[in-house]
Formats: sequence, structure tokens, C-alpha cells
Amino acid sequence: MATLPFALAGGVWLLWALGHHVAVASAVGFIALAGVAAEFGVIMLIYLKHAWEDRIRDGKHSEADLLDAIRDGAVLRGRPKAMTVAVIIGGLIPIVVASGTGSEIMQRIAAPMVGGMITAPLLSMFVVPAVYLLMRRREVR
Repeated sequence: MATLPFALAGGVWLLWALGHHVAVASAVGFIALAGVAAEFGVIMLIYLKHAWEDRIRDGKHSEADLLDAIRDGAVLRGRPKAMTVAVIIGGLIPIVVASGTGSEIMQRIAAPMVGGMITAPLLSMFVVPAVYLLMRRREVR
């Protein structure tokens, strides 16, 4: 759940940059963004946990082993996360720049998702592994 505020900040930032006001349509975009951001964090934690459990099963319990496990788990999520972000942004950019009937509403739905897809992956790739290290460091000492 810690990934949500950072993702939502990206959505708010892009709404502000585009000059949109918060409306029901933008709330729908924030709900969709919250789902993707929560998924980013949960899956990253699952990969980190599995990498650390593999190290423990192999009899490696040192802090250096924990750092290696975190690196391995985070690297495994790099490509899938980049692909997810690229597809979401690539699919929504045409909506954000569109003009015509109904485009005002659709822009307000898509803008939070695009803004959040800029910030959410950064958080899950850098902050979540760092917090995982701080939490698990107590176990190896």
C-alpha cells in the first residue's frame, strides 16, 4: 500500500500540468491507477521474498546475501515492469492528446494513469527494495 501515495502524486502532478480540475472522471483514473500501483508493489515484494527464501534455503544468511537476493529479485521485475508501463503509457497517450467529441472526459480519465505510470515504477524499483532491506536486515544480525 506504500506505493499508492507516490503513484497518486504522479497522477495529481500531471492533472495539474495539464490544467485539469479534479472531477468524477479523474477519480475513475485514480482508481485504475491505484490498482496498478498496488499490483506493482505486491509483485515486487513477492519477488524479493522468493529470492531471499531461496538464499535462506541454500544456507546463506548474511547481509551480503540479503543484498544479492534483493538485487536478483528486483532485476527479475525490471523487464516486465518496463513492458507494463510502456503499454499503459503507449495506449493512453493518444487519449491524452486527442481532440473531439468526448475527449475532455477521456483525458481526465487517462491523465492520472499516465502521470502515475511515471512515478509508480520508480518507487517500486528503488524504494520498495530499500525498505525491504531495512525490514529484513534485523533478521540477519
